[in-house]
Amino acid sequence: MPALNTKRKQPKTNRTIETTTTKKKSSPKQTLQRNIAMLSRWLHIYVSMVSFAIVFFFSVTGITLNHPDTFAGELKNSQEKGKLNLQWVSSKDTNQINKLNIVEYLRKTHTIKAAVSEFRIDEGQCSVSFKGPGYAADAFINRENGSYDIMFIRAGVVGILNDLHKGRDTGSRWSWVIDISAGLMVIVSLTGMILMLYIKRKRVSGLVLALVGLILFYLIYLIWI
Repeated sequence: MPALNTKRKQPKTNRTIETTTTKKKSSPKQTLQRNIAMLSRWLHIYVSMVSFAIVFFFSVTGITLNHPDTFAGELKNSQEKGKLNLQWVSSKDTNQINKLNIVEYLRKTHTIKAAVSEFRIDEGQCSVSFKGPGYAADAFINRENGSYDIMFIRAGVVGILNDLHKGRDTGSRWSWVIDISAGLMVIVSLTGMILMLYIKRKRVSGLVLALVGLILFYLIYLIWI
C-alpha cells in the first residue's frame, strides 16, 4: 500500500504589504503660479458680477452716443420770470453783489438742483448758469430793478444717460464713478487674459486672436479715421 502523506498543507495567508506614498512638495514657483491662477479666477468672476451693470450702462450709452439722430429725444425749452431783492444786485461795487443769496433764491424758487457753472457780472446785468446731466438753466438778472428771466433746457432720459457717459456737468463725485468703472473693466480684461494663459490648449490660439483684434483695430483707425 502506498504511504499516506501525513503532512498537512498550510493554508495560504494574505500578507498585506504597506506602501508609503510620498507626495511631492510643490516648488515656490508652482505655488506662486497656482495662487495667481486662483486669485485671477476669483477676481474675474466676482468683479465681473459687480461691474455688470456698469459695463452694460457704458455699452448701451456708447451706442446711443454714436447715433444721436436716432436716439436723442427732443429738448424741452421753457422760460420763467421773477424778481429778487434789488439790494443783492444794485451795488456799484461788484464785490458787494450777494452771489450766495441770489443762487439760493433761484434754487429754492425754481427747484434747481444742478450745480452753478458760471456767475457773470456785467455793468447792467448778472447772469447765472446752472448745468447738470441733460439739464441747463440760465438766469439773466437786471441790476437796475432786480427782475430776471430764466431759461430752462431739459433733455430726455437718453440725453441724461449720454451726459453721464461723457461725465459732462456731473461733478467730481461722478468722475470718481467713471474712474472706478474703468479700473474694474481693466481688472476684468487682465484677469481674463491671465486665465487664458493658464489653459495650455487655448494659450496660442487666444494670443493669436488677441493680436488679430489689435491689428484690426489699428487698420480700422488707419483706413477710416
